[in-house]
Amino acid sequence: MAISTEVRDQLTRKFEALLPHLNERQQRLMLASEARLLGHGGVRAVARAARVSETTVRRGVFELERGLSPLPDGRVRRSGGGRKRVTAHDPKLMSALLALVEPDERGDPESPLRWTTKSLRHLADELTRQGHTVSAPTVGALLRRNGFSLQGTRKTLEGTQHPDRDAQFHYINEQVKDHQATAEPVISVDTKKREQLGLLPNAGREWRPKSDPVQVVDHSFFTGPQVEQAIPYGIYDITRNTGWVNVGVDHDTSVFAVESIRRWWKARGRHDYPHAGRLLITADAGGSNSYRYRVWKSELAALAAETGLAITVCHFPPGTSKWNKIEHRLFSHITLNWRGRPLTSHEVVVNTIAATRTSGGLRVEATLDTGEYPTGVAISKDRFAALPLERHATHGSWNYTLHPAPADASSPVPPVGEANGPAQRRQAMLARLADPRLTGMSPAQMEQLAAALAPAQAARAQERHSQQRGGRARRATGNLRAKPLFNDSARLLLTLLYQRQVCSMKVLADLLEVTDVCIADLVKETRRVLEDQSHHAGTAQVRFAKAAALLDFLTTDQRPARAAIIDRLSHPALTGMTRDELHSLIQRLAVSQVAQGERLGYQRRGGPRQPGTRSGVFPQKISNSERVLLTILYQRKLCTMEVLTDALGDVCRSSVGNVIRETRPLLQQVGHVPTAAPVRYRTAADLLAAAPDDRDTPTS
Repeated sequence: MAISTEVRDQLTRKFEALLPHLNERQQRLMLASEARLLGHGGVRAVARAARVSETTVRRGVFELERGLSPLPDGRVRRSGGGRKRVTAHDPKLMSALLALVEPDERGDPESPLRWTTKSLRHLADELTRQGHTVSAPTVGALLRRNGFSLQGTRKTLEGTQHPDRDAQFHYINEQVKDHQATAEPVISVDTKKREQLGLLPNAGREWRPKSDPVQVVDHSFFTGPQVEQAIPYGIYDITRNTGWVNVGVDHDTSVFAVESIRRWWKARGRHDYPHAGRLLITADAGGSNSYRYRVWKSELAALAAETGLAITVCHFPPGTSKWNKIEHRLFSHITLNWRGRPLTSHEVVVNTIAATRTSGGLRVEATLDTGEYPTGVAISKDRFAALPLERHATHGSWNYTLHPAPADASSPVPPVGEANGPAQRRQAMLARLADPRLTGMSPAQMEQLAAALAPAQAARAQERHSQQRGGRARRATGNLRAKPLFNDSARLLLTLLYQRQVCSMKVLADLLEVTDVCIADLVKETRRVLEDQSHHAGTAQVRFAKAAALLDFLTTDQRPARAAIIDRLSHPALTGMTRDELHSLIQRLAVSQVAQGERLGYQRRGGPRQPGTRSGVFPQKISNSERVLLTILYQRKLCTMEVLTDALGDVCRSSVGNVIRETRPLLQQVGHVPTAAPVRYRTAADLLAAAPDDRDTPTS
């Protein structure tokens, strides 16, 4: 019979109320039971009232008629229902996928995707190309099912580990506990990455109004060396969980590092630890606080003498700087605090660092350091040996203590800091090196030469800076360029001393407490200026192999033993000419000897000097004036080459032979033909004894 409209309406209201609360199988069985109660036409009526397919209702009726048992809790369909997994249709799919994502483990180093990004889309495309039709979401599901996930790299490999690595970690831990047990300060120090200032991109994101990001430049490499920079040097107090950051603007040198620690002590350390007698510093093995730098230890000795603290330093082994507390206790939070924000000025850097706070109680202070910290500063070995430095029994190169006073009263007082110590000593030493006996010029002549070369030196400096920038300056330099260690007059003086072969670059570096590279750079630049002005420095009468010998000469006029021997050999009784005539001949040959040295050097190199080389005059075992003297003595047949070699004492026969072979043509060019001597000497002692001790001038 026909089903009335009233029944249909009641079914519709009933289904609307109950069906949303039932799962798929429960809905199907409920609809089937209503259809069976209605009898003929019930399936269609129920399907229309519930707005489902008649097939769904009819399938439910069949399930009720078969009398199947209820399904376990949580299941809607019987086991085995639904579509088969893609791996069931394609059993080789999983092995093909693993061969793509694990080429090394699967022994397939020539995997098609070995050198490309293994994204889900790339994997799906490659599998489809191999005949395994699959979508990117299915690839993702298969990877997750087999224990894969998206992962980045992890910094855990440290290269070759030092054999004392673990022992050093234990030793640092013991030192920290020992200092903390007696309420002594323990700090972790390091330099954060150098930051360029300006509208430059900075990693990270920050909340801003929608579609209104901060506008920054798309490239930052054009800024060049003249851009302002910030160098944050951090001091992290491990015990109090506080940070202090000194933001420098010049160079990250050892002097700057110790000055940062000094500022922390004056501003925070002495107030937080009023009764402190010791200070423990943990630092990495490189950078401005490297355990290899003598300047770092010398400046710490000055700080120890100033504060009265016994400063102990423990360095982490090379390659383990990430274990230094400051890296993840201070620097990481500073980086998070200025994420997505361009560092446009030093004020922004200082205030952003000072605003760093953490829920763990970290508080940070920051200050701007506008001081100048030039590079090239060094400490001589003798001055370093006088430091009150005590190496620990456990790896003394990494662990050492600098005491506030020398161990005994006879030891020298430790040096003060660079600002008022080596800088003043450097100026005093320059004044001593300007001695006319070394320069060959009076003070008035030196001033006149310096004034004449000043414009050329300034032009050379601008040319050098332009090459470093890659073009002209893009802004007014102002105070951006650091003040050099030596002014133009000092550069001229040092270049003259080196060209006159008074001593080596190493000796000059030890006297002035700078690096020999610093001396080499200024000699290279100033030498070109002297060549442009056609100025020839000549050769000094005395040469010094050690700094102590040069200082003794300046103080007591004590000449080296080699100079006394040359003076004896220059006697007119041996040379057959007066000393003035010999000196005049040496001066006439000076230019030819320089040209000959350049020509021989070119031949040995096989071409011009490579870019970046010093291109200076390197001190020779036998100076140019000595070359002329030895050639004259040999041409007069006073003795053999072996006798001349024995007389000099510190050269070999081949060197003397080369000197004579190279200098003989130069003497012939100027028309000098030495006369043969009436006596021939068989030994060096006889040769030197033939020259009287006085400086008379007998005739030839």
